[in-house]
Amino acid sequence: MTTVYAAIDRPTLLLDATRARRNIARMAAKAQRHQLRFRPHFKTHQSASIGAWFRTAGVQAITVSSVAMACYFAEHGWDDITIAFPVNVREIVAINALAARLRLHLLVENLAAVDLLATQLTAPVAIWIEIDAGYRRSGVAWDDRATLVALAQRVAACERMALQGLLTHDGGTYAARTHTAIADAYTTTVNRLNHARDWLAEHGFAGLEVSIGDTPACSVLDDFGRVNEMRPGNFVFYDWMQVEIGACTWDDVATVVACPVVSIHPERNDVILYGGAVHLSKESLRRADGSPNFGAVVLLEEDGWSAPLSDAWVRSLSQEHGIVHAGAAAFAALTSHTQIGGLLGIVPVHSCLTADLLKHYLTLEGERLTMAPIPSPMA
Repeated sequence: MTTVYAAIDRPTLLLDATRARRNIARMAAKAQRHQLRFRPHFKTHQSASIGAWFRTAGVQAITVSSVAMACYFAEHGWDDITIAFPVNVREIVAINALAARLRLHLLVENLAAVDLLATQLTAPVAIWIEIDAGYRRSGVAWDDRATLVALAQRVAACERMALQGLLTHDGGTYAARTHTAIADAYTTTVNRLNHARDWLAEHGFAGLEVSIGDTPACSVLDDFGRVNEMRPGNFVFYDWMQVEIGACTWDDVATVVACPVVSIHPERNDVILYGGAVHLSKESLRRADGSPNFGAVVLLEEDGWSAPLSDAWVRSLSQEHGIVHAGAAAFAALTSHTQIGGLLGIVPVHSCLTADLLKHYLTLEGERLTMAPIPSPMA
């Protein structure tokens, strides 16, 4: 066991910086090749140190998921930030402070929020209309022409708001399991966004942009159609879900949770880990028999970790416990490599959630990287 691993005494998010930097460089090159603005989503890593790796790839504009995260990255020198969440007008004081110091982009999807911004903004902001292209999370329905025009008109009427374009997150690609299915979902989404853009152009709102943001499409496609900006986030680390989707390979996954082994039960081929739902999240994938799988299992090695064991998985999570189950051969491999007091690696199903729970990284070189602190609501 390396010195890096020897220092681990609780669930710890290991980071292969080489893989992460390679993922960043590859996505930045793709955006440049397709003449798209690359505005990566920083909600996955939430770290100023990792953010600096994007600067070396030429990134100048970023996406975040909250006002607090925007404040954190503004303090670290980022001055062109999109908050990719419907604007929360209760945070108007912080929004105004940000807008006064940098180019701030906000999402709107209803008239009430636009009207409140119009009366409370004290500095200029860029506005994107969030479009629901079928995901049914938030946004204006792509074919709701009346609301689209009303929103555009209301934004245009306020001198502190400048309408930039239409933005969406295509959650539909996460249900795909082939490149063809990803491409089909993406094409549907982009066609719908451009339908909305063309409709607004007919009503006097020419020159609007389209912004898309899902990692599966951004990873596998080489034809993005009528799009101006891409905002993927998960690609910096990838995870088991992205492998299942087909967005990446195991060699692209840059994070693994190192979990202490606290008990072994050979009578049922289970290994008990200190590493539960508060570390890995409750996100799961389905096994062939329909049962949940909360993480792939890898062996920690001198230079990182092994490929996932084919017949071992996290079958159950409670708050602090993780239960790994394995077939006979996989269990023998696990227990010959790792005993009580050792470590096993778990590949997260969804690295964004796992990173947010664990709050810091340990690189394979032994460097500890922190994430954005969460401010007190009363601060």
